[in-house]
Amino acid sequence: MGDRTPRPARSAPSADPARASRCTEALRDIAEDCTVVSEALLLSAYRVGTPNTELLQLLVSLRDVVDEAIGVVVVRQRAQGEPLADLEPIARRTEDRLRKKYDPLSVDRALATRRRPMPAMPAHNSATAAGTPMLRRPGQRLACALTRMWNASGRRQREIAEQMGVHESYVSRMLSGQREVSWRHVRIICEVCGSDPQLMKPLWEAAANVQPSNAEDPVHYLRTYLQGLYYAFGSPDPEVILAAAQRTISADDLGRAMLGPGVPDWPVIERLTVLLQSLPNITRPLWRRAQAAAESSPTTFS
Repeated sequence: MGDRTPRPARSAPSADPARASRCTEALRDIAEDCTVVSEALLLSAYRVGTPNTELLQLLVSLRDVVDEAIGVVVVRQRAQGEPLADLEPIARRTEDRLRKKYDPLSVDRALATRRRPMPAMPAHNSATAAGTPMLRRPGQRLACALTRMWNASGRRQREIAEQMGVHESYVSRMLSGQREVSWRHVRIICEVCGSDPQLMKPLWEAAANVQPSNAEDPVHYLRTYLQGLYYAFGSPDPEVILAAAQRTISADDLGRAMLGPGVPDWPVIERLTVLLQSLPNITRPLWRRAQAAAESSPTTFS
C-alpha cells in the first residue's frame, strides 16, 4: 500500500488583470528595445574597426534589457494567476528566488522610471550620416514622395518657391532630401501640385520624429504610412512587389496591409517595409498601435 496522504495542491497567486495588462504592454516595449539594441550590435559587429568598448557597451545594454524583460515575465505570470513553479526549470531559479528577486512593486517602480535605449550613431560615422542622405531614411522617403508628386504635376519649382516665399534653390534642396521640410512646406508643395497632403503626413511625421496624435485612427495611420512609402517607391504593379518579396508575402497580404481588412502580422509588415525602402524600426511602433487597436475592437476595422 503506498502513501495515500493527500498532498496540498500547488498554490497559484491571485490574479491581477490590470497588472498583467501593464506587463504585457511593457513587455512589448522591451521586446522592441531588444531589437533596437540588437540591430545596433549587428551593425557594429560588421563594421570594420569598431572599438571593443562600443561592442561591450551594446552587449551590456542588451543584457540589461533582457534582465528587465525576465522580471516583467515573472510578474506577468503571477498577475495572470499562474504558478511561478512553471518558470523554475526555464529560469534556472527556484520559485522562492523568483518571487523575491522580481517583487511586483519593485518591478512596477522600475517600469515607471525606465528609459528606453536609443543607441546613438557612432561619432566616426556622424559626418557621413549628416552629409549623405541614405535612401531608407525617413527624410529621404518623404523627399522621394514629394519629388514624384512635383514631377507628375508639371509645375515649376519657382511656383512652389513663390508660395513659400523662399529661393528656388531652397525648394530644390528640400526635394532632394538635403534640407528638412516643415509641415507648412509639405502642405504648400501638395497644394501647388494638386495633391492631398494627408497622404504625406505620416511620412513627414516619421521624418520630423513627430509622434502620431492620439486622435489618429492607428489602423488607418499605418495603412496611410505604407501607402506613402508605396507612392514614394513609384507605385509599382503589385506583381513587382510580390516578385521582389520572392513570394514570401501573398497578394492578399499586400492588399490587407494597404487597404485592409484588419492588420497583417508583423513579418508581413516588416518585409513590406524593407521592400519599400524604409526601416522596420520606424514601422514597428505604428504596427503595434494598429494591432492593439484592432485587437480591442476586432469588428471595427475593415
